[in-house]
Amino acid sequence: MLGRTAQNLFWLSRYVERAENMARLLEVGYRMSLTSRREGGVSEHLISMMQAAEIEEEFAKKDRVADVDTVANFMMFDTENPSSVYNCLSYARTNARSVRTAITSDMWEAINSAWLEFSQIKPRDVRGAKLLGLLEWIKQVGHHFRGALLGTILRDDGFAFLQAGNFIERADNTARILDMKYYVLLPRARMVGGDLDIQQWTLILRAASAHRSYRHVYHDRYKADNIADFLMLRPEMPRSLIHCARNVEDNLTTLSRFYGESQRCNEAAQALRGMVDSTDMEAIFAFGLHEFLTEFMMRADHVSDTLSESYNFY
Repeated sequence: MLGRTAQNLFWLSRYVERAENMARLLEVGYRMSLTSRREGGVSEHLISMMQAAEIEEEFAKKDRVADVDTVANFMMFDTENPSSVYNCLSYARTNARSVRTAITSDMWEAINSAWLEFSQIKPRDVRGAKLLGLLEWIKQVGHHFRGALLGTILRDDGFAFLQAGNFIERADNTARILDMKYYVLLPRARMVGGDLDIQQWTLILRAASAHRSYRHVYHDRYKADNIADFLMLRPEMPRSLIHCARNVEDNLTTLSRFYGESQRCNEAAQALRGMVDSTDMEAIFAFGLHEFLTEFMMRADHVSDTLSESYNFY
């Protein structure tokens, strides 16, 4: 496979996942801003959410007020925000169009129809309950695309590049959601374990589509260490760090077998997986959750960079 084709497939999958993840992050920030009664609560939660997504500096360039409508418009429709849903869907469609012969018609229809529908939406029409409805629709776009991918494409090297992109992006997002909650939103130890703390952890679970599955595994009340463990170290949880890291390694191993040699990205993927395979929550909390998540995100970026180099994306 040409490096350009591999690059298009990898980033097609990443951008679809990123659009969904932007919707998940925005939903967390929006719901937390509604439930918080702290001074300056709305701005604090929404700004924290943008910091987690690393888009706060871009937002601040135009001296905008961080209210719900302004932040939602920035994250959903702003063409100057490279991670906006608008741009993610546009980039995904461009990548898909470049590799029409390497993907199935179902995959193309899923992303093309999503882009055409989203591009017709007027930002002024998306407020309040309609915003939540649109965020849910964006998540369904991701489900639709992945369903088409898993149900129709050959399990060849193209599939491995697609899946690697998906799980690298998902791992990064889960780490950002956790970091936003534990490090940015609740820096004061006296608040941990209180009603606000539990309420916010519940929203984190819902953002990861993990609320019901968490209750299935843990029958007691919500506890920060259990929730962190569930989203980080439970391999059966499909958005957990360990599940994503193992899938990244598996797909890069598939590529090494397909092309007959191991690459630097295989070593990077093994290191990423080893970081969550060889630890427990006690060790993570002792090290520092924020520090652990930051290191994990750096290693995930390194996997992406070395994958690009190994398979001549540039």
